[in-house]
Amino acid sequence: MQNSLRPLCLSLETLHRVKSRMLEAMERGLSRRTHSQATVRMLPAFIRSTPDGTERGEFLVLELGDTHLRVLLMELSGDTDQRVTMKERCFPVPDAIAQGPGEKLFAFLATCLWEFLDGLHMPKTDFELGFSFPFTCRQTRLDQSYLISWSKRFQCAGVEGRDVVVLLQDAINKQDRYHIKVIAVVNDTTGTMMSCDASAGPCEVGLVVDAGTNSCFMAEARHVEVVEESEGRMGVVTEWGSFGDDGALNDMLSPYDLQLDQASLNPGRQRFEKMISGLYLGEIVWHILTELFSGRMTPALLTKGSVQTQDILEITDEQVGLATARRVLRALGLEASDQDCFNMQQVCKAVCIRAAGLCAAGLAAIVSHMCRNRELSRLKTSVAVDGAVFRAHAKFSQTLQQLVKQLAPECDVTLVQAEGSSKGIGMVTAVASRLAAQRLQVNQTLALLQLSPAALGTVQALLRREMELGLKKETNAMSSVRMLPTYICATPDGSERGDFLALDLGGTNFRVLLVKVGSRERGGVQIISEVYSIPPHVAQGPGSQLFDHIVECIADFQTKQGMMGQTLPLGFTFSFPCQQTSLDQGILLSWTKGFNASGCVGQDVVKLLREAVKRKNHFALDVVAIVNDTVGTMMSCGYHDPNCEVGLIVGTGTNACYMEQLRNVGTLAGEEGRMCINMEWGAFGDNGCLDAFFTPFDRQVDEASLNPGRQRFEKLISGMYLGEIVRRILLELTDKGCLFRGRLSPKLQTPDIFQTKFLSSIESDGLALRQVCAILEELGLHVSCEDSVLVREVCQVVARRAAQLCGAAVAAVVEKIRENRSLEQLAVTVGVDGTLYKLHPHFAQQVQETVRQLAPRCSVTFLQSEDGSGKGAALIAAVACRVARHQRA
Repeated sequence: MQNSLRPLCLSLETLHRVKSRMLEAMERGLSRRTHSQATVRMLPAFIRSTPDGTERGEFLVLELGDTHLRVLLMELSGDTDQRVTMKERCFPVPDAIAQGPGEKLFAFLATCLWEFLDGLHMPKTDFELGFSFPFTCRQTRLDQSYLISWSKRFQCAGVEGRDVVVLLQDAINKQDRYHIKVIAVVNDTTGTMMSCDASAGPCEVGLVVDAGTNSCFMAEARHVEVVEESEGRMGVVTEWGSFGDDGALNDMLSPYDLQLDQASLNPGRQRFEKMISGLYLGEIVWHILTELFSGRMTPALLTKGSVQTQDILEITDEQVGLATARRVLRALGLEASDQDCFNMQQVCKAVCIRAAGLCAAGLAAIVSHMCRNRELSRLKTSVAVDGAVFRAHAKFSQTLQQLVKQLAPECDVTLVQAEGSSKGIGMVTAVASRLAAQRLQVNQTLALLQLSPAALGTVQALLRREMELGLKKETNAMSSVRMLPTYICATPDGSERGDFLALDLGGTNFRVLLVKVGSRERGGVQIISEVYSIPPHVAQGPGSQLFDHIVECIADFQTKQGMMGQTLPLGFTFSFPCQQTSLDQGILLSWTKGFNASGCVGQDVVKLLREAVKRKNHFALDVVAIVNDTVGTMMSCGYHDPNCEVGLIVGTGTNACYMEQLRNVGTLAGEEGRMCINMEWGAFGDNGCLDAFFTPFDRQVDEASLNPGRQRFEKLISGMYLGEIVRRILLELTDKGCLFRGRLSPKLQTPDIFQTKFLSSIESDGLALRQVCAILEELGLHVSCEDSVLVREVCQVVARRAAQLCGAAVAAVVEKIRENRSLEQLAVTVGVDGTLYKLHPHFAQQVQETVRQLAPRCSVTFLQSEDGSGKGAALIAAVACRVARHQRA
């Protein structure tokens, strides 16, 4: 007896090997390169979501079985309780239909459908339908499935190789009483997974152990290489019954498995299924019995098929098992002793426990794969299980649960008995309907932010027009782009030497720098700097308080560097719109980027700084130049690349400058040479010229800002506003039921809570959805995988629009430079700074691509500033000192 059962006893170590081999087989099935040769096929089911409890409406189901067709109407309440009601009717499928022309089969299905609906006397005539078609198919979409081959008793001519959805839809369309759309073809295994109640928590695995066996799970779409979709999750049917067909299980096949396989209709195939499923368990027991009772053979015992799986499952029951064993043995013509009955019970238990162990190893492989590919330390999921072997054998379920826990200790797995594949098929249909309706809403919402090439060309032309207006004295006041002269007419030539101070004020942080300019051979520019914060109450309080704070920071820096008592030439990067009347004088036109210090607008900021120095009486300052951060960036990059004639900032705010021909600057006298123009393009559109490009979300952000109606281009592009635009869109999509199950969190309703840095993080290449979820959960949001995918899409759309608008504006600038110089082709470098440009994973690439499209006659190089605009301010001071020395000489 022990010798007979020993080949069926699989140790935990052996089951770990099975799990490991199953994982390898799954990977081969998921890979595009090895998919066609894989034994575990890993077929995409095109199910993108499991039920979330919000599904509502009435859905039809056609479930074609071996002998009957089941037609079902499922109604979902869509409320917090998610009540499910079902009405159904079964129709026998005659042999003439099952083996006749394909056209007659689908006409029969449609007729049964109409009869069922007619019997309900419903006023409704529009329905969506899910179709369970239990034959080998090549599925290419949720609503597209091509029959490969018939099985069981079906053999309808003219169907193989054709899309069964088209055939069914055509048959349905031949009547005019009902408007029914087939939106899903469903495998029974995926139907099992989808049948679980959403309130029970995530159920993302389905397992069937019936006459056959199969499994499915929700995989990370980026790992399913055989489909184009890479976002979110994709239902995958493993087709694991054929695991081992390549010999992977040869070292654990018992003699009984080999005998069964050799006598089967498909030797060498479906090896895993032959060790697990109900179709074969009875035959395995039969082979063992013929060995155990070899000396007592009877005609019945020699008859294949004389032991049924249902009998085996009963025999394993502790209450009635021995009595059933006696009945079965007698039916086999054996006078069974108590020991014989006990032995048979042990055989049946051993066969079933082995089946449960192998099943557990396969299931452990699936959940471990899910846990690893989601980059989780721990996975929690339910597994919906169906099939006679599972339902009728309590020990099977217990063994399965225990072994999965041992084989996949990193996963919390709960086995749930499925509520029937019919419900699951209906749920697939309901989820597909929900996703389609949500996608329509999302597309309509996001279409407002998607810009065509023609629209971007319009933005380019509008900015070019505003630039021309801003440069002319008589039209300057009409332009939303101020085109401010900076009085910088020269760039570094490499001869600059000396030590310089620089101040850099333009956002939430303020930087003080000591810049040592030497020869390039001796290291060029060396920088020592320190960053100081500007608290909000200082940025928005009295101007005297702001400049006193700046002076205190300078004093602290000089003290730390042992510079008190020294007076070095200073360049002041002041990144707010100023009207300059000389290199060292700048009249503040307006605050931006959240600053609103009183008593400063209309004043010379250099004078305000000098007055603060006098109040503090710490030291003297020699302010040589006031510089916009954009100009500082251009000069900083120009030190390394003489071709750099454009400066661009895309950070908290946005702006640009460029070298314009002096003859075109109508606000200044002079014809010869060039001058750097500070465009102040953040205000582009303040005169209404961009109104057509503003969405309701942009208008909401503008109206809630500190400066409504001003800096409108900046509010479409810069880091200060993109997160808030995203937040407003998320609120809209949540209100429409497309996100977070329609439930808002208090945090998400807080203005500016969604920071622009989240966009950069969420869009990072290769970022797992788990990390996206973690970011959103910081905002008090309970998110699903689908929520994470949609939030990422919103971030992508908002950031892409910003990058494209920025690129259109840069294209306008470089095209103007080219035309100024009457060149067929211009080579120019743009010096760039700003956290959005530097840190967002795709922003820079999208800006550059837009410039290539809109300015094809310009070869534009983008050079990132390494040391920021503070270095540029010091270089401007150095250039000013050089020019002054030459003039004195």
